[in-house]
Amino acid sequence: MSPTLIACASLVLMLALIWAGMHVAVVLAVVSFVGVWLIKGDPGIAANLLAQASSDAIASHIFGVVPLFVLTGFLVAMADIGKDAFEVANQLLRRLRGGLGIATVASNAVFAAITGISIASAAVFTRVAVPEMRRYGYNPQFAVGVVAGSSVLGMLIPPSLLMILYGFLSNQSVGDLFTAGIVPGLLLALAYAVGIVVMSFVWPRSVFASGAPMPSNDADLMPLGTLVRKIIPSVLMIVAVLGGLYAGYFTATEAGAVGALLALIIALLRRKLNARTLWSVLTETGHVTVSVSFLIICATIYTRMLAMSGMPQFLVETMAQAGLGATAFLMLYVLIVIALGMVVDSSSILLIVLPLMLPLAEGFGMNLIWFGVVTVVAVEIGLLTPPFGLSVYVIKSTLQDESVSLGDIFRGTAPFTLMMLAVLLLLIFFPVISLVLLK
Repeated sequence: MSPTLIACASLVLMLALIWAGMHVAVVLAVVSFVGVWLIKGDPGIAANLLAQASSDAIASHIFGVVPLFVLTGFLVAMADIGKDAFEVANQLLRRLRGGLGIATVASNAVFAAITGISIASAAVFTRVAVPEMRRYGYNPQFAVGVVAGSSVLGMLIPPSLLMILYGFLSNQSVGDLFTAGIVPGLLLALAYAVGIVVMSFVWPRSVFASGAPMPSNDADLMPLGTLVRKIIPSVLMIVAVLGGLYAGYFTATEAGAVGALLALIIALLRRKLNARTLWSVLTETGHVTVSVSFLIICATIYTRMLAMSGMPQFLVETMAQAGLGATAFLMLYVLIVIALGMVVDSSSILLIVLPLMLPLAEGFGMNLIWFGVVTVVAVEIGLLTPPFGLSVYVIKSTLQDESVSLGDIFRGTAPFTLMMLAVLLLLIFFPVISLVLLK
């Protein structure tokens, strides 16, 4: 069996094992070990590759950015900063048709700019926004759909855990990736807001249960002092973390440390933390960090196995002989990523496709920062599509209303999935949208 055929077989076997329920990191390690063994005919070489990759993969202080931003996300959720951002946005947008849906998008964008974790956004705003929208007569499908759709902003607007992972796998600057994600993230949030307004006028029953919005109740308004007090923590976090990062005062890792410290102080001042909840936050941070680090180590092993097999070079030559240009390659790549998103989680998609596709993207002369933004958006579409749709399952597990089925949530996310596809096409054909802040 040729090395290229072994690599192809390893990819098929990997997808089959992941679909069967085996942990993706374990699959990557086992398949890579067996692949190198078959290519070199020596299990000792395969074992040495495992040991070397494990040492090289995360032997850098920059990996401290992972636990720091994860810790920030958990502390921010614990301190109810996302809830406060939603209440402020709701008051400011209450008179706009579909304003509560737009408030959910706006507050999710703020939450994303602090935490960078889509799943955390989905869980927080399912508890905060869905009951409020139901109370004001919004369609249940729309309520869960707008939460699911806007939750993906957490992986696009920096800081983003998925962009951190892409940066490690592609050897690109995490700070540059964060910068490149700002305009696309805001563009996606704007597309959602415009889409909600259009839906509320053109298809009002898709937004409002009765076909028309309920009148706003000025009695529920917060005093100006309360509104300012609620928004100050969000503004402080964004200015300190992102402002300091882009001003060059500290690196991405140091930005994570600053964010974690500020979130801890805010949670303590609000008396949201005690010894028990702090221990819970720390252990959850440890679990997520270990999981991500294990994934990165195993992805490094898989990348080296593919390089050893000559698979990337074979794909480049095949595409060149087929006459495929850069645009055709990119469209094919996006279709593969979206299709994988229907059955595999976001991190796993990056770990599977990037070792194969990054050499091809480089061969076509593509900017890998822009390629990363396109990749993240395409991957995030998978969080909303059946049958896997991780954000949808998180919302269902968090939702207290049994009358809203899994199918209702998927149907509610459909308009937002289409909006994401439209934004993705804009990013593909107009790379300047992603790179404008880097010039």
